[in-house]
Amino acid sequence: MKLLEYINQGKTYIIAEMSANHAGSLENAKEIIHAAKEAGADCIKTQTYTADTLTINCDNKYFCIDNGTWEGENLYYLYEKAYTPWEWQEILKAEAEKKGIDFLSTPFDRVSVDFLEKLGVEAYKIASFELVDIPLISYVASKGKPVILSTGMGSIGEICDAVTAIKEYHDNFVLLKCSSAYPAVLEEMNLATITDMKERFRCPVGLSDHSMGSAGAVMAVAMGACVIEKHFCLDRGIKNPDSSFSMEPDEFSVMVRDIRIAEKLKGKVFYGPEEQEKNSIIFRKSVFAVEDIKAGSIFSENNIRVIRPGYGLPPKYYKDLLGKVAAADINRGTPLDFSMVGE
Repeated sequence: MKLLEYINQGKTYIIAEMSANHAGSLENAKEIIHAAKEAGADCIKTQTYTADTLTINCDNKYFCIDNGTWEGENLYYLYEKAYTPWEWQEILKAEAEKKGIDFLSTPFDRVSVDFLEKLGVEAYKIASFELVDIPLISYVASKGKPVILSTGMGSIGEICDAVTAIKEYHDNFVLLKCSSAYPAVLEEMNLATITDMKERFRCPVGLSDHSMGSAGAVMAVAMGACVIEKHFCLDRGIKNPDSSFSMEPDEFSVMVRDIRIAEKLKGKVFYGPEEQEKNSIIFRKSVFAVEDIKAGSIFSENNIRVIRPGYGLPPKYYKDLLGKVAAADINRGTPLDFSMVGE
């Protein structure tokens, strides 16, 4: 798996989240893997749950969604429509391996963790809604594998609790800034939190991006995000619970391109001339003789000036040169150096 390798290299690890976008078709799920690879994703992610592992079949008001993308849905029936059949997971993991793209899944209870362990997954992703499920996080961390943890809705205390649970077993974890709205509103994404999270929790930080378009993901990378997760579909016209806020292959490809450009632009902390700038140093100003100067003559504002190009002494020495004596004859247009200055 390329996750830790990419983080150590300073490269962004890009996850295509399949979620419910297979729309109940194994062939769609396979095609999503192929399309994600072609679009530049480093990893394809599924979700491992059933309606019965997530909730109960109950129709009272507590189990009815009353706002947002899934308004009017009953939790149980929503998850029945959205889940990825567990018998597909081994097939999809093999398909991903064949295509050369990492496979990752989000478990939602101990049973799904055990299932994924038998499947041989190399890392785990914890969803934002499970940030407060400390027993689940502890159980996942106990497997000793890297954990990617989304932090949507999370307070500092809640994130600390989850981080502490992971650190009881290891330090290989990544936090994802996340706005758990579908789609996320740009004004409420608060990507400045990425920098604070890196300093506060002293770990790699990325973005689970539910906003429309790629601006949020590219901005996050510019601010230091090392992992980007984005919902991915073949076509938003293939209706399912997650299609409306998912990214199509052409859009995802543009996002990946722009992320790779952002990585190059971000670079590293560096002062001084870059390699390509070295040839431009000559366009700086420096001290030149602007008249023929005889040996023993006094340097003055009339015979030396600060002008382009930059072959002479830096301008900061100009005042020190005034009133000094020329050590030898100096032709007009000669860059000055200290060997030309007498006692």
